[in-house]
Amino acid sequence: MQSTSLKRYAYLSIAAALATILLKGAAWWLTGSVGLLSDALESFVNLAGALMALAMLSLAEAPADDTHAHGHGKAEYFSSAFEGFLILVAAASIGYAAIDRLLHPQALESVGIGLIVSVMASLINLATARTLMKVGRKHGSITLEADAHHLFTDVWTSVGVILGVGLVWLTGWLWLDPVIALLVAANIVWTGWQLLHRSASGLMDESIPEEQIKAIEAVLENYRRQGLDFHALRTRQAGMRAFVTLHVLVPGAWTVQHGHDWLERIEADIMRAVPRAHVTTHLEPLEDPVSLSDETLDRVA
Repeated sequence: MQSTSLKRYAYLSIAAALATILLKGAAWWLTGSVGLLSDALESFVNLAGALMALAMLSLAEAPADDTHAHGHGKAEYFSSAFEGFLILVAAASIGYAAIDRLLHPQALESVGIGLIVSVMASLINLATARTLMKVGRKHGSITLEADAHHLFTDVWTSVGVILGVGLVWLTGWLWLDPVIALLVAANIVWTGWQLLHRSASGLMDESIPEEQIKAIEAVLENYRRQGLDFHALRTRQAGMRAFVTLHVLVPGAWTVQHGHDWLERIEADIMRAVPRAHVTTHLEPLEDPVSLSDETLDRVA
C-alpha cells in the first residue's frame, strides 16, 4: 500500500516536470530570454530527477533478501546524488549561455505573455513541491523530500527570473537578463552541493536526526529509573528506515526469559518513539565488568 502510494507521487513529479518543460520552453521561445531559458533547463533536471526517484523508490521498497539482509533502503541516496549531479551540469549550461548573452546582448520579445506562461509553470511546481514534501515527511522518504526541496528551489529561481525579465522589459537594461541567469546558476550549484552532501552522509551511515536520538534517550531514561542501564547506542539512517542498536544491562540474577520480556518492551517503546525503526538489543548483566568491554564499535579484547 505504501509502496504504491509513494510511486504515485513520483509519477506526479514526472508529470509536473513535463508540464513545466513545455510551459517554460514556450516562455523562452516567446521572449528569447536567457533567464527563462535557464529556468526551462532546470526543469529538464527536474524530469531526470523524478525518473530516477521513481526507479530508486521501486528498488528501495523491495523486500530484504539473502544478499541484502538489511533491505534496499539506501537506494534512495543514489537518486538524490544523481539529481545533485544533474543540477551541477545544468548550472554549467546556464552559466555558458548567460556569459554568451552578456557578450552578445539581445532584445526581449513578447515579454508579457512569456511571463504569464512562466508564472503558470511556477504554480504547478509550487503545488507539486508542497504535496511531495508533505508525503515525504509523513512516510520518511528522503527521495520525495529531496525532490520537493529541489522544486521549491525551482520556484524561487523562477520568481527571480520573472522579476528580472520584468525589470528588463520596464528599464531596457538588457544586461540584467544574463546577470540574473548567472545568479540562478549559482543558486542551482548550492542546491546540487547540498543534495550530494546529504547523499554521501547517508551512504556513510550517518546517524538518525538529533531529535529522534533525544526521543530514544527519553525512553531509556525512563527505564534507568527502574534500575536498568544502557550503552553502545548506535543509529544509522537508510532511506525510509532507521536502524537502532543498543546494549541493555539488567540484574544478573534475572532469568533469560525475564530479561527478554523487558527487552521486548524497550524495543516496542523505541519503535513508537522513532517510526520505521528496526531495533536490535543485546542483553548483558549489570554486575559483570566484561559487560563494559564492548561499548565501542570494536570490542576490547
